[in-house]
Amino acid sequence: MSPQVEMFHRYSDKNSFDVACVPIKQPIGTFFMGSIDYKELIDITHTDVRRIDGERGFETYLGIQRPLSKKRVDEIADYVNSFDACFPTAIILSVDGKCAEYDKDSGYLKLAPYTSETGEEDDESIPLEKIAKVIDGQHRIEGLKGYLGSESFQVNVSIFVDIDVASEAYIFSTVNIAQTKINKSLLYDLYDLADSRSPQKLCHDVAVSLNETEGSPLYNRIKRLGVASPHNLPGAITQAAFVQSLMKYISRKPQTDRDLYIRKKKIPRADLKDKDKLIFRDFMIDEKDFELTDILWFYFSAVESKWPHAWNSESPGVMLRRTNGFMALMRYLKDCYLYIGKPVPTEKDFLSIFKYLDIDDDHFTVDNYKPGSSGEASLYKKLLSVSPF
Repeated sequence: MSPQVEMFHRYSDKNSFDVACVPIKQPIGTFFMGSIDYKELIDITHTDVRRIDGERGFETYLGIQRPLSKKRVDEIADYVNSFDACFPTAIILSVDGKCAEYDKDSGYLKLAPYTSETGEEDDESIPLEKIAKVIDGQHRIEGLKGYLGSESFQVNVSIFVDIDVASEAYIFSTVNIAQTKINKSLLYDLYDLADSRSPQKLCHDVAVSLNETEGSPLYNRIKRLGVASPHNLPGAITQAAFVQSLMKYISRKPQTDRDLYIRKKKIPRADLKDKDKLIFRDFMIDEKDFELTDILWFYFSAVESKWPHAWNSESPGVMLRRTNGFMALMRYLKDCYLYIGKPVPTEKDFLSIFKYLDIDDDHFTVDNYKPGSSGEASLYKKLLSVSPF
């Protein structure tokens, strides 16, 4: 073990270890902040998943955690193996006082299993894998089980000792309910600062180009930071909506592709199974950013030419250029692109399909297509139903 690791963590014996901690005093009481190697964190933690128990004739909620999301765990497992993986915020643990002993002279918190001498219900033994209950961070811990790196991966932890279930629930709700989620449009806008290529940066760059270039069918129609600016036209879509709808045609695992670019490794092209889904992946790999931007420009120019009133209407009752209309059109883009069969279709190519679409401008109302995913799906089905393919 390196000297740096020893600063944070040392074994007392095979079933216990000492964590160098700093006691933190806050109104809730004193807790400890320290660092644990991910393997030991996995070994000592368990989650108390929120569930309904009706054994005693009434329903009562037990536990404070939410069921694991496999999708989220898989995403984190991919992330922890990326070049610049980082968990800067602490995982929060609750430890029974019988398993913890703090030595203020050395600054170490000793964590160890507890063996009951009485065997009574209120004095149960606590094995190694039950030392710490996870208050917050269960998905990160599960994701770390997929870590494949050879170097140490330490995780900062906040350890509460001998707190009751009510306090655990309060801490959990404070962390997960009171916090403000990051604006996804802002998150994608930050890729503008990145030096390396990535699916996220490519989609961001295309969005910026279409939004800021005069003459573009999407000029001033994309809210860069997710909120309207003085330049945005009414009904502008968020950058997050644009990026996410385009990125699904470029990458199945954007974070993995980003990591490959950072590590300067070869980016795999779409296999036969994905060739008709990742229709724009090769544009990213071959660095044909301008050609990809042209495709989006020509496609939405054809939309504007076909339905000029609906596309340019600022009425809240017209939905074609609003989020659900835009998302439906982005879904339809793939079908058009595959039908045309050219690397870079022109506006004329798209119009050759749109001439078959017997739909008038006044059809695109919120009465016909409700806001949200249901309206998006309905419009997409309508477009397919009158298409030549």
